[in-house]
Amino acid sequence: MSTLYKLMAIIPLFLIMLIVYNAMAFFGVDFGVNATAIFFAPLPSGAEWAPTWGDVLIMTSVLILYFEIIKSTKTGTASIVEHGLSMVVFIACLMEFMLFDIAGTSTFLVITLMSLLDVVAGFNITIASARRDFTMGA
Repeated sequence: MSTLYKLMAIIPLFLIMLIVYNAMAFFGVDFGVNATAIFFAPLPSGAEWAPTWGDVLIMTSVLILYFEIIKSTKTGTASIVEHGLSMVVFIACLMEFMLFDIAGTSTFLVITLMSLLDVVAGFNITIASARRDFTMGA
């Protein structure tokens, strides 16, 4: 069990989102403007909520961003490795967004920006906690 925990501490969760998006796009899911709704849910206001697969991926990415920020509060070698791998995932997302038409959607751009936020927040949180640990020891 500790090996699985160590592996999950190192692997950036946005890598999973990158794989899921690519798999869904490969199998023909439309993330464009004309995407069809998965289901319809009436709201008390009388409006009808009609989420698409792109909306579901963005909501899942927000949840993953939360867990990535929680992971970034830990200090240690695994955390540094995870930050480096998160940077690689962000660069892969950015390159895919710019170079492949299947990833040229607003959904993928938002996932890419969340990946960037994960990288920046991870480094900032790690630096801030390292400064705090350094001052406490002095």
